[in-house]
Amino acid sequence: MSLWPSTKARRVLAALLKLGWAVERQTGSHRTLRRAGWPDFVFAFHDGDEIGPAMLARIARHTGLTPADLR
Repeated sequence: MSLWPSTKARRVLAALLKLGWAVERQTGSHRTLRRAGWPDFVFAFHDGDEIGPAMLARIARHTGLTPADLR
């Protein structure tokens, strides 16, 4: 079993915002997030999209997200 549960994009974005990421700009469903000390990250999911474990692990590598942040 993976450490990452499948979850909705809306929940992942909320966790990222809580970690200190901020939406710098948005074009459609593509949101460019910014956080001091990190390179910008493009979050390209609709709010209702289900994000699986592999993609969550990839997002975590670029943003510092942990499974505990999604609880």
